[in-house]
Formats: sequence, C-alpha cells, structure tokens
Amino acid sequence: MSWRADAKKRVAIEAVKHVQNGDVVGLGSGSTAAYAIREIGKRIRCENLKIEGIATSSEAERMAIEEGIKLTNLDVVEYLDVAIDGADQVDPDLNLIKGLGAALTREKIVDDLSNVLVIIVDDTKLTNKLGTDMVVPVEVLPFALSQVSKRLEEMGGTPLLRSLKDGKPLITDNNNYIVDVDFGPIDDPRKLREHVKLIPGVLENGLFIDMADLVYVGSKTGIKKIERK
Repeated sequence: MSWRADAKKRVAIEAVKHVQNGDVVGLGSGSTAAYAIREIGKRIRCENLKIEGIATSSEAERMAIEEGIKLTNLDVVEYLDVAIDGADQVDPDLNLIKGLGAALTREKIVDDLSNVLVIIVDDTKLTNKLGTDMVVPVEVLPFALSQVSKRLEEMGGTPLLRSLKDGKPLITDNNNYIVDVDFGPIDDPRKLREHVKLIPGVLENGLFIDMADLVYVGSKTGIKKIERK
C-alpha cells in the first residue's frame, strides 16, 4: 500500500468515529470517501450500528450496498447528522475545490444539508490559495455548453470539456457535462463561486465555500485535525 493510500485509510477511520448509532450519514464520492464507506460497513458488522446513508453518486451507492449500509433519500430526510467526503483542494480557511470525481452537484446538496461536514484528504491536497495548479469543475447542461464556455472565458477562465478515453464527453449521474476551468490562483473564491453559478446553463460548480466543519489530513507521519475557525 502506498503512503497516500495508507494516509487515506487512516483519516477515514478517524472521520467515521463521528458517526453515531441512529445517524443519517452523507456518503461522499471518490477514492478517499470510499475508505470511509468501507469503515462504516465494518462498524455496522462489528458494532451492529444502525444508520442510514445518502449516497452522492451511483458509485458510492454501489459501495454502500456492498457494505450493508441501508440507504435513504432526500424525499424522506430533512437533514443529515454528518457527511464524510473527500476534496481535491483545501485552503487554510477550509474552503474546498471538489468535483474531479464528477459528483459535485449531489455532493454539494448532501454536504449543505449535513449538521457536520467532515473532509478527509492527504496532505498533497492542501494549498495556500484555491486554484493553484487545480481546475474548478463546473457541471453544465449539454444544451448550453458552447455558451457557458464562452462566459467562462470572459471571466478569465480556460474551460476544457472533460472527456473519456474514447474522446466522448463524460456524462454525470445527472446526465450533464463537466467543464474543468483553469482560473489560476483564485483571489476571491466566494465571489467566483457566485459569478459562475449565475451563468445560465450551469448546474453547479466545485467551489465549496464555508461548508467544511473539520478536515482530517493524512501524511506519511500521522494525522492532523483542522477545525473551521
């Protein structure tokens, strides 16, 4: 196991300690969140833990079912007790870029409805300024792709439609496209989030501002817990 994989597993174990019997839990997507789903499954089997999960992607849903996690949905749940998710970049204020796994819209909905949002990352995801060597994923209605791309360019971004190995556009669980936008280092992520969100045809963007309550950071030597100020 590589040090990054080991770090992800260790922070997942810490994050899952926030899950209590009877909780409704948001299940994030991506390789790091996958470790958390597996750890929740272990607790269910070892402790007879009774929880319900809300998955943020078809892949997270598949894993949850394999791990014996009972799933529910937002039609019957008003809020979640805790959500555990990964991130692609984390700044010192615990603002995030997410979406390289193409599940940003459902992740943002679930994370926003959670009383506590726990983020788990390895230390390569830390940055002094969001957007440094990192794109901002934007979920776009296919109908509006060209117009949205033009608007993103006018805002100073360099948009690139995310494609599969065969050259076809990646399709999200919501049947939309993902446009990865290079804005460079972002001086005001809150302002950029709002401006991108207002473009007609944009469903959601990967700037998660003022949402994370705490972040567990794994490294080669240990784990660091960072709480929002």
